[in-house]
Amino acid sequence: PGDTSVLAGLYGPAETKVSKELPDRAALEVLLRPKVGLPGVLERSREQLLRQTCEAVVLGMLHPRTAISLVLQVLSDAGSLLSCCLNASCMALLDAGLPLASLFCGVTCALQPDGTILLDPTARQEQEARAILTFAIASSERKVLMSTTKGSCSVEEVRNSL
Repeated sequence: PGDTSVLAGLYGPAETKVSKELPDRAALEVLLRPKVGLPGVLERSREQLLRQTCEAVVLGMLHPRTAISLVLQVLSDAGSLLSCCLNASCMALLDAGLPLASLFCGVTCALQPDGTILLDPTARQEQEARAILTFAIASSERKVLMSTTKGSCSVEEVRNSL
């Protein structure tokens, strides 16, 4: 905990290409850059999760036909990277002054083989875990905006993690 860091930059709302513009809301683009090398399938998957989460809270209809770009650069990854990206995204949206329906936070839980739940696991704890669960939780009404799981767990274990 605390050794994972992500740098977030938000650009927009700004004018966009005609091919990418949406007539009723702002088009949100999320780019996740790994510490070393080019983005791969895992980064593209995380970009989609981050984009959908941000779209759920950004009031994009107030900026139709514009583009908002969120760029996340991984500086160090010592575990719980997706939740760190979620938290950095929320802070970037807030810092840019974009109108938001609510704030959100990212939380990662690791289910250990003995059934215990660890919050914000390190990379080593993630490797030893039976399942890794990441949630994005909205500040208003504590709704779950996004959830993803790696590994196997029961529905009851997911409920206990929340």
